[in-house]
Amino acid sequence: MKIHLIDGTFDLFRVYYAMPSLTSPDGTEVGAVRGIVKTISKLLLEEEVTHVACAFDHVITSFRNDLYDGYKAGNGVPRELLNQFDLAEEIVSYLGVVVWPMIDFEADDAIGSAVEKWHNHPEVEQIVVCSADKDFNQLVRGNRVVIFDRIRGILRNEISVEERFGIPPSLMPDYLALVGDSADGIPGIPHWGSKSASKVLSYYGKLENIPREAAQWQIKVRGSKLLSKTLNQNIENAVLFKKLASLKLDVPLRESLEDLQWRGVKEKELRSFCDQMGFSEKFTTSLIRTSIDGGE
Repeated sequence: MKIHLIDGTFDLFRVYYAMPSLTSPDGTEVGAVRGIVKTISKLLLEEEVTHVACAFDHVITSFRNDLYDGYKAGNGVPRELLNQFDLAEEIVSYLGVVVWPMIDFEADDAIGSAVEKWHNHPEVEQIVVCSADKDFNQLVRGNRVVIFDRIRGILRNEISVEERFGIPPSLMPDYLALVGDSADGIPGIPHWGSKSASKVLSYYGKLENIPREAAQWQIKVRGSKLLSKTLNQNIENAVLFKKLASLKLDVPLRESLEDLQWRGVKEKELRSFCDQMGFSEKFTTSLIRTSIDGGE
């Protein structure tokens, strides 16, 4: 079997900016809610999708905000989008999909913990992380744990991660600590870029192993003196940034593998919810038919 893990937060942001505005009868913006349930129902129609879970950042902030003030938060996120998180979690659960609403942790941490929990399970052939967020590259393991960018149709395994970033997946937190990740508010270390980071990390394995003096480096890197200087000046930040970029793998997930098996939509609850949102009968029927066309 395969487990498909959906980054609900990523999907909700994407459809909010990609889909037209839509309001419910009471004037609430629900365009992203309609968009995300449409994309997930499409995924459920695929024959190999049998065990599914979807994680959301129920609140935008997490323990990482306590570690670093500059880490991503809800500031600047449109209120119309923030207001749709609860609704999105609710309707996805009515699709019959296990939902993990994260509060102290992030959606990424729930997915990372699910990978850690089931990647060695004898019944699991492959875990597919459905997201284009580069943070998830650190979870990739051979062909057993892969990343699937559904928008571009790109499936990334361990070989393709190394080809893209020049490092094995396990070093992604080190890489992001050095080059930064604007999406998460991680600024990186001055003057470090993708080429220098991948070359140095591929040799030394992790940022803590990089010699403090450029004269001690056993590889030739352009601008090594400046790179060494800025890393020394910001080593505490670099270690902190690595911690911020590292996914938690021990978030408590109460579900068993059997709980993740998709058994169809919850028709009564789904229909009632769609009525409240003002979704058309045609749209609601298409969601319910997901069980007929894609369920058991």
